[in-house]
Order: sequence, then C-alpha cells, then structure tokens
Amino acid sequence: MAIRQLPEEIAARIAAGEVVERPASVIKELVENSLDAGATRVEVETRGGGQTLLRVRDNGTGILSAEVPVAFRRHATSKLATADDLFHIATLGFRGEALASIAAVSRLTCTTRSAEETAGTRLRIEGGTVISHSAIGRPPGTEMLVEDLFYNVPARRKYLSSERTERRHIDAFLTRYAIAYPGVAFQVTHNGREALHTSGNGSAREVLLDVYGLELGGSLLDIPPELTAGQAIQVRGFVGPTTVHRANRGYITLFINGRWVQDLRITYAIIQAYHTLLPVKRFPVAVVMVDLPPEDVDVNVHPAKTEVRFREADSVFRAVQRAVRATVISEAPIAADWRPPTATQPIPSLSATGVTAPTTRASLAGLQPARQFALPGTATPAASPSTATTSSAPADPSGAAKLPPLRVVGQVATMFIVAEGPEGLYLIDQHAAHERVLYEQLLSVWAEGRVPAQPLLEPVTVTLPPDEAARLEERLPLLASLGLEVELFGAGSFLVRALPAPLGQVSPQELLADIAAADLDRSPVREGLEALTVRRICKRAAVKAGQVLSREEMENLVHALEQTSNPRTCPHGRPTVLQIPVAQLAAQFERR
Repeated sequence: MAIRQLPEEIAARIAAGEVVERPASVIKELVENSLDAGATRVEVETRGGGQTLLRVRDNGTGILSAEVPVAFRRHATSKLATADDLFHIATLGFRGEALASIAAVSRLTCTTRSAEETAGTRLRIEGGTVISHSAIGRPPGTEMLVEDLFYNVPARRKYLSSERTERRHIDAFLTRYAIAYPGVAFQVTHNGREALHTSGNGSAREVLLDVYGLELGGSLLDIPPELTAGQAIQVRGFVGPTTVHRANRGYITLFINGRWVQDLRITYAIIQAYHTLLPVKRFPVAVVMVDLPPEDVDVNVHPAKTEVRFREADSVFRAVQRAVRATVISEAPIAADWRPPTATQPIPSLSATGVTAPTTRASLAGLQPARQFALPGTATPAASPSTATTSSAPADPSGAAKLPPLRVVGQVATMFIVAEGPEGLYLIDQHAAHERVLYEQLLSVWAEGRVPAQPLLEPVTVTLPPDEAARLEERLPLLASLGLEVELFGAGSFLVRALPAPLGQVSPQELLADIAAADLDRSPVREGLEALTVRRICKRAAVKAGQVLSREEMENLVHALEQTSNPRTCPHGRPTVLQIPVAQLAAQFERR
C-alpha cells in the first residue's frame, strides 16, 4: 500500500486513545483544566458510569468567545508559549491534547463565559466536527457536557468495565484531588445521588473526614511543615499512625507540585518509612504532597501525565522517607529496651489491629468461657485436656497431609504453639493455624447455607472513601450470604447490623475496609469471590501473633487443626506447622 498521511479525523481518534482511556480520564482532564482556571467550586455529574453523560461545571476564569473554537484544536493551549516553558511547567495541563481528544470520541457541548465579557459562548462538537456555535447568557465559568463517550469507537466502548467499576475510578480520582485542593469545593453526583461534597473552606482535615470518615480521617497525623522548612524539596500531607494499616497500597496517595502521580519509587519510600512498625504484608495510609522547583521534575513523560521523572530522584526519596518516618516516630516512639516479663509484669500482646497492649495473666484467666476454635453449629467438638492429648484425627490415605495426634507442651514468644507427636517436635504458627481452621469451617457452613450471624447490640456505622464504597456496595449480596448484615446508609456510609459468629471481637470498620480494598475481581487465582472473601475475613478474625493463649485454648486450636483437610498451610499458602524429627533432635544433642 502507498504511504499516505492520515485524515485529521482518524489521527484525532488515534491520539484520543492515549489521552482518553475511560470516563475517569475525561473527568481528570476537565477537572485539571478547571483548577488551572482558578476555580473555587467544581461540580461533577455522571450518568451510566460516565458513558452516557459527564458534566463538569466550574466558576473559573472561563474562555474568551474568540478562543473557544481554537481550544478544541489539537496542540492548542494557553499554558505554553516557547520550548523553554517545558522545563518549568507550573500548571496541571500543558499538552493541548485533552479537549481535542475528548471531542473526537464523544458528543461534546462547551458552554463558557470569560469574566472579561458580558456574553457567553456555546459550542457543540460531534466526533470532532463543529455542529453549532452561538452566543448565550451565563455567569462566568465553564461547563463541559460530554455525552455518548466512545459512540464512534465501538471497540473501546465494548471493553469498558461495568457502570459501578467506572464510577469507582472516577471517585478515586476526585477524592484525591479534593484532599489535595481543600480550598476548592467539590460536589460529585452519580445518577442523581450525591457521592461527595466538600466545603472548600481550606481545611484539609475536614476533607479527610468527608472522604475517609471520622474514625480513619481523624486518626491521620499531620506531617509538620518544619521538617522540610527551608529546603528545596518540601513534604507535607497526612500519614497514618502505626495502628492504622491496610491490606494493599491503595491508600497511599502521592502528589507532586499539586499533580496526582503514580511513582513506585516514592511509594516505596513511604512504605520504607514504616519499616518494622507495621505487621507483615500490611501497608500504611498516607496522603503525601511533595513540592519542588518545576525545573527539577519532568512531567512530559506520558500523555496521561500521571508519570514523572526527577532530576535528583534519590533526594526526593530521602526527603519523603525522612519526613514520614519522623512524623510516625514522634507519635509512636519505639521502646529502647525490652525485658522478659516476670510474674508481676504484664505480658505484651498484639491486638487485632497490631497495637501493643498489656494483658495480665489475671485478666486472661478471667476469660470465661475459653476461646473455642469452632463455629457454632459445626461438627468439631470442643476438646478437653484429656481428649486433646489422645485425639485420633482421621488418617489421610496419602499419609502426608494430615497431622498425627499431638500433645500440647506450651507457647513460645506468644506466637508459636509447641506440641509433641509420634514423629518428633511440632511448632505451630497460631495465627496461620487459626486462619486454616476458620477458612474451612466458614466455607463449609457457607456451602450449606447456614452461616451463623451474631447481631450487634447496636448497629455500627462504617464510612469508606467513595471508590471503595462503590466496590463494597457491589458485594453486599455476597456479604449477606456470609453472615455479614450490611446495608447502605447514605453516601459512602454503611450500617453493620450483624457479623459472622467467629468475628464477634473484630472491628467492623477494619473488616469492611479490608474487604472493600481487596481487588477480588482481578485475583490471579481462579477462585470464586466467595472463597476469596472468606479468606479475607479469616485473616482478620484469626488470633494474632503475640496473643497469649491458655492451655485449653491451645489444645482446642490444635485439635481443630487436626480435623482440617489441609492443616499444613494457611489459606494464603504460608506454612502452619514446622516439624523437627526426633532423629534431628538426637543429633543436635550428640545422641547417636
């Protein structure tokens, strides 16, 4: 075929594929334009997850009537004049591609009025072609109405996700910018229902409460400005204390010069700042904003403008890590010394949230009845000291998976149960073992449709960020089948009325946050959502490392583990049992 230049219409659609990936991409570009225009109020409305309608309205400076048609041409921008301007970009937009790309794949109506003019302008474009251009009366500011997104690109429209998923991506972006720009009032509605409303009074703490709720938003720590005062790299924002953590990195938000970016290196700096302060495979909650000279960061890396490159990346890494670490340590200093507990000293234990709390032997002995490691209504009996030592678990035909009858000896480091068996010494990870027991029992009763639910004395209100609230809303029928009675209670809020019976001591806020944060839909393992959700629940409900167990509780747990079909690993694949053969012990003591 002969080489020819593509028509402008086709070239625009190809370029749009780099800028407009999904409805959230359109929202991102339009909201950033509103912020660049100095808006103090931004209203966002969507229908059909943004595929049917997207509307962004602001009270910014508006566009001059003569420049409105020019704004929708490719590479048309008011933010760059010379090539040198690329080296010190101080605005969110600069490429001049967004409006042309959006107009090329939608039916777009722009209504705007500059504060310098008495009349506004309305421009309607379909598939990149101007349909109408007229004058109109309106207050200063701009309204962008995008309808039928990707109507002329059926392949892209076909592979968009569900309405709720697309709405979740939109909420994830808008909540981040609402936190970073507390002086701007954001109002977000989906299908006529309000999802987010901030006052715009400049209080970032107030926005955190609106987005994360009272419990999580109120617990975050301010990064003191004086930590980086007078330095070229300024670090500010909010970080969670060591008692607040999540199952993935989704709660780590990073802004560079007011722009939301995704940077693995700086994210790792935040995680490293919590080194030795959080449980294994748990991640902090953080909103970190880094300000540095524009010439020291390159934002012209990708058309989506979510990736950046630093002139001195190591300096940024160190500044972020030090500021976050200093903030966390100042609120939760590390003990300088540790001594083994005596009979009169409290025994350190870890609660379900990982907080070190004193638990005396007297208070532990007062727990009546002792913890039972079986769900109500299951066939696993409560083992007594006499039966646990002589229990005879059904033998597995292979002789490899099942555990032999074990006799509990004691507990080491309040993490491991020591037991004796016919083949030697057994060390059992109490948390992993309890996870396995709960996992199999809960899956069993769920399959039979009889998950026991425990009503709460008083319903508990749980508030989540809008994007995670949308994800949890999708899973409400599944949670109901697992014994969690949860109902929608306003924008981003849920009312918890009952929990599965073994989760009586678990915080509903932390449990729902874990379930909502888990990306179950994209799990590489071909398991049902039910099994994945049960696994998440069991991780939260199981006894923790550092939790003191009585002998009866240890015997109950070991006996319950013996009855499971796969006692050697927890639901996440970690080992539960370490076996030391008698021959190895004899060799260590030089007994031949």
